[in-house]
Amino acid sequence: MNICVFCASSLRIDDKYIELAGQVGTELAKRGHTLVSGGATVSCMGAVTSAARAAGGRTIGVIPQVLVDIEIADEESDELIVTAGMRERKGLMDARSDAFLVLPGGIGTLEELFEIWTARTLGIHDRPLVVLDPWGLYEPLKQLVSNMYDEGFTRAAVFDAISWTTTVEEALARLEARLRPVRPSVAELGESTG
Repeated sequence: MNICVFCASSLRIDDKYIELAGQVGTELAKRGHTLVSGGATVSCMGAVTSAARAAGGRTIGVIPQVLVDIEIADEESDELIVTAGMRERKGLMDARSDAFLVLPGGIGTLEELFEIWTARTLGIHDRPLVVLDPWGLYEPLKQLVSNMYDEGFTRAAVFDAISWTTTVEEALARLEARLRPVRPSVAELGESTG
């Protein structure tokens, strides 16, 4: 499988997050998967790709020109795709991926998560979406979405469209499992999804 990993590029985070990204890259490669990433060499993005390659895995990096210009492109990627901007980058990462794994990250990671999550909730795709969150960074997000559901702003499919995990092994098992597609009914489409 081509597994897309969304993760942090921040240089200010605790080393435990970078170590987690490295563990993910190693495990993806051991299981024979190709890594699709944001194509940068910094922080978790760099750790996941370098670990995947060190374990014999194939890597595909997708990076916008603006980040190439500041010299953080992963030139060692087996395939490095340079895009004109962030929207094209996300579209290509989506198109090249069979599944999505979200690690702890910032607002860019959240943007990527929400785009894939919304599309899966609407039945636009049925590829697995898994969040790996060993230290509970996303607990407030889970509570927010639960509150949105309670207030009628989203429907139950929002919970079916995503898996929350706390270990690398559990996350990979969920990515590799055949998940039940989320198919909204006509009545549900009349309900709010955003």
